[in-house]
Amino acid sequence: MDSTVLERIRQNDHRVLSRVISQIENNGDIPEDFFVELYPYTNKALRIGITGPPGAGKSTLVDKLIDEFLKHDQSVGVVAVDPTSPFTGGALLGDRVRMNRYSWNDDVFIRSMGSHGELGGLARKAQDVGDVLAASGKQVVIFETVGVGQGEHDIIKAVDVTVVVLTPESGDDIQLMKAGLIEIADIFVINKSDREGAGRLSQVLRNLLHTFSKEDKPEPPVINTVATTGEGIPEFYGGLMEHVDRMKESGVLAKKYLQRHRNRILTLIQDKLLSEFWTSNRLRQLEEATRNVDSVKASPHEIAWALVNTTSHD
Repeated sequence: MDSTVLERIRQNDHRVLSRVISQIENNGDIPEDFFVELYPYTNKALRIGITGPPGAGKSTLVDKLIDEFLKHDQSVGVVAVDPTSPFTGGALLGDRVRMNRYSWNDDVFIRSMGSHGELGGLARKAQDVGDVLAASGKQVVIFETVGVGQGEHDIIKAVDVTVVVLTPESGDDIQLMKAGLIEIADIFVINKSDREGAGRLSQVLRNLLHTFSKEDKPEPPVINTVATTGEGIPEFYGGLMEHVDRMKESGVLAKKYLQRHRNRILTLIQDKLLSEFWTSNRLRQLEEATRNVDSVKASPHEIAWALVNTTSHD
């Protein structure tokens, strides 16, 4: 990689940002020392994860939140992780097109990435992209992800603050989701709050949060918004920043940062070991061992250990 690339990233050259991010997403040949040299410039950005069920209006909410950050003279990078089509491998970008209105604003950089089938929709490479955006001087990096479930646990490993977006219709599902949601959410947003049931859901959530609150973690606020009209967006921004301050004061933010750091090291090691393990010889052995229906007679454990104990010759 050209020695001037890092300097161009630090100068917020959006053309270079796009090129480097494409290399990351497409498994480009990026030297390991690039990320080592990048790292000192990646730690100042606030990383926010925004998740919630499909149809909750996350993209519209992020769009309006960007405006609020800009009003407060803060630059923003967005990594919008979309579900990847199992047939084409392409990302289903949906209404992300509306964010093109920021194309000519140097304080905003938005990138959609396909999840490539990763559990929960948070592409593993998204964190590397977040580092690039942070190094470019973006003060806030937002990860918008698909769905709820396993993805929430992926998000908490990648960000400082997790925002869960629900709609009034989510009320019936709260009992099913409450344990996982309450564990990972730092802030709840009830979007589309002009619909019936918004007030009831807010109250149910507040009661649950108060019941399950922990002494070592600030109780998550519940904020009502109507993103399409902008209603509640200033309150969302204010509540978000106030809660970040509380997390700093309580030491929660520092703990989350350390955990994120630790998890990334584990992930990098796993990726490296997997890439070194799956040589062409082992892939060929796997194909031969599972070539036809008769192969199911052999235990998966037997085949796996045979592969592990194989001396690879490529």
